[in-house]
Amino acid sequence: MSKQPHINTTAGQIAKHVIVCGEPDRVNRIAAFLDNAELIADNREYRVINGFYHNQMVTVCSTGIGAPSAIIALEELNNCGAKFIVRVGSAGALQADIGLGDLIIAEAAVRDEGGSKAYVDAQFPAYASHRLVAGLEASIVQQAYPAHSGMVRSHDSFYTDDEDKICQYWSEKGVLGADMETSALFTVGKLRGLQVAAVLNNVVLYQQDVKDGVNQYISADEVMLKGERAGIKAALHALSLQI
Repeated sequence: MSKQPHINTTAGQIAKHVIVCGEPDRVNRIAAFLDNAELIADNREYRVINGFYHNQMVTVCSTGIGAPSAIIALEELNNCGAKFIVRVGSAGALQADIGLGDLIIAEAAVRDEGGSKAYVDAQFPAYASHRLVAGLEASIVQQAYPAHSGMVRSHDSFYTDDEDKICQYWSEKGVLGADMETSALFTVGKLRGLQVAAVLNNVVLYQQDVKDGVNQYISADEVMLKGERAGIKAALHALSLQI
């Protein structure tokens, strides 16, 4: 197989077990939990590192922001042999009881992004791998880390004119948080026969200004970094259970 055009890898370079994240620098932070980590490719928003966790090869790949670039990564990872994918991402809370740095385990997602709709009608559900969700939850219980399991919403912009009303609507429906990639990964992953899950670190309190929340995250607030580390540990544990 020829090299993939975006992630710049071939079949022999990608593990069955994959962690994806939006930010390329987060790939490096995840790789710190692996043995013998090695940079495989770095192109545009896609940085790929391989390493080992409990003697099991794991690939870490960044996807950039939003559904289209996340789907490109998923498709090309699938072409190279990925079977189990966990997104270690960030989200903004849609419930008042979700604190900064709390984790959200996405059991399913509202498909408010356009990328997955290019594949299948909006009625098609976006839901996580039960096997991977069970592994995430087991790790988080073991860590005694604050977490919430349920529905999230994925969308294409948090700067829309009616954003406050949109967030209030989905909050009233019990949706836990919002990101930009999870529903696309669940949907296209299901269509491609992959096992996909997501654990999201809350970086914005409900009804907090998005810009303020993101700026806090950029400043590496220790609470949110703890959430990221807990999410990484949970993802690695969940993947390690899959054979």
